[in-house]
Amino acid sequence: MIEPNEQATPSGRPGVDKTMTMADAVAHFVHDGDTVSLEGFTHLIPTAAGHEIIRQGRRGLTVVRMTADIVVDQLLAGGCVAKLVSSFVGNSSAGSLGELRRRVEHSVPDPLEFEEYSHYGLVCRYLAGAQRLPFYPLRSYAGSDLPTVNPELRKITSPYPGPGGRPEQVYVVPPVNPDVTIVHAQRADRYGNTQIWGLTGVQAEAVYAAGKAIVVVEEVVADEVVRSDPNRTVIPGHAVDAVVECPRGAHPSFVQGHYDRDNAFYRSWSSISKDPARLRDWLAQWVYGTRDHAEYVANLGADFWSELAVGEALSQPVDYGRRL
Repeated sequence: MIEPNEQATPSGRPGVDKTMTMADAVAHFVHDGDTVSLEGFTHLIPTAAGHEIIRQGRRGLTVVRMTADIVVDQLLAGGCVAKLVSSFVGNSSAGSLGELRRRVEHSVPDPLEFEEYSHYGLVCRYLAGAQRLPFYPLRSYAGSDLPTVNPELRKITSPYPGPGGRPEQVYVVPPVNPDVTIVHAQRADRYGNTQIWGLTGVQAEAVYAAGKAIVVVEEVVADEVVRSDPNRTVIPGHAVDAVVECPRGAHPSFVQGHYDRDNAFYRSWSSISKDPARLRDWLAQWVYGTRDHAEYVANLGADFWSELAVGEALSQPVDYGRRL
């Protein structure tokens, strides 16, 4: 078992250094049969964490991800997933997910239990989970056929009068409380105070809903960097159990300010995943055939990463002021 290191914070209070390797974090916090949330919307997708889950051979997972995309297809191909909870499936406007389609449409090589929500419905599940509520009300399922395929979407009568003083019925969704949530971010300090810019998605809600949380970051920065811009801290350290420094760990998605989206990979994935043999070969080379994500990055080569480099787009500095 990994014991985090206790350190003295700049204020003098003791703090816990939560930095770990990816291998140690997954080994310690992700177990067979767990419910695992992997969140990050459009960018900041925790792909490297998904690869480590595959390397370690986890089985029987329930994966919760709003936009089930390539990383979910890879986890399925690795035999890790028994159930998927999602509000979208697809290869991010670039095609299909071959492994997911085989399992849902033909139960090949094994069936996949699939629980479907709207985007907002799954956001509400995270909100209910984060706030430890028994359910969360929403209106958006009225007129939808989703309740016919998902019995978890239920109606209740509001205890308060509605229009005209009449009782009103509303749809509700249950909370989701993952055993562990894994998110990617630009940076964090060693205590887990995590800063995100660009699209923030539901990372904070997913972390608060979970029993444990792993934050994967492009860089672990000095404490004073985080303290210099506190409003950028989306996830506070008290909600985080492990901090993993993993540069380029969101590839093929992008990380705002660090590297661009690998559109060529997204376009190629449909043909890779459509062919089971080709998909097995891809996993053998790029996941099982690499010790960790650093080797994955190195194998792609410096020229490859230079093509995904981004230029500066600096924000204006902010003066927070201080007591004289």
